[in-house]
Amino acid sequence: MVLKESESELEAGDPAPEFELEGVDGETYSLDSFADDEALLLVFTCNHCPYAQAKFDLLNELAAEYDDVAVVGINPNDAEEYPDDSIDQMREYVDDGKVDYDAYLRDERQDVARAYGAVCTPDPFLFARDDDEFELVYHGRLDDALNPDDEPTRFHVREAIESVLAGTSVDLEWQPSRGCSIKWKDD
Repeated sequence: MVLKESESELEAGDPAPEFELEGVDGETYSLDSFADDEALLLVFTCNHCPYAQAKFDLLNELAAEYDDVAVVGINPNDAEEYPDDSIDQMREYVDDGKVDYDAYLRDERQDVARAYGAVCTPDPFLFARDDDEFELVYHGRLDDALNPDDEPTRFHVREAIESVLAGTSVDLEWQPSRGCSIKWKDD
C-alpha cells in the first residue's frame, strides 16, 4: 500500500504547480520550458522501480509520436538510499537510450513531487495548455497493465492525449496509478 506523503492533491482544471528542476542535460527546466506545447505529460518516475521500467518504452513512444506534447519524467526518489536513481544514473539511462523523453528531470528536494501530490512511480499527470497556463485534465494510469509483466490492452494516456489534441474534454475515469512508492527522504 502506498502511503500519501504529499502536500496537495490536484483536481481537474487545477493549474500545474510551478517548478525549476535540473535536467540530465544540465539545463534547468520550468513550466515555461514547455510553453509552446499543447499538452504536458509529467510522469513521476525513476530508474530502479520495475513498474516504472515497464513504462519506459511507452513514454519514449509518446515523446516521439506527439510533436505538440512534451513528455517529461521527474525522478524524486532519495538517491542516497537508492543510488540507481541518482542524476548520474539518470544520465546513463538517457545516454543508453533506455529513456528518451523530451526531458528527464531530478527533483532532489522532493518539493515538486509533494506539490503535485505524486505518490508512486510511475505517477502521470497530463496537462492541457489553456492560454498561458497548463491545466490538469488527467491523472491516472498510463495503461491497463497493472503489473510490470502484463501486456496492456488499453492505453489511457494515449486516449487522454488524443482528446486534448482534438480539443475535446478527457472523458476517462481517474484510476490511481500503480507502482513503487516514492522513496521519500527521512528529513
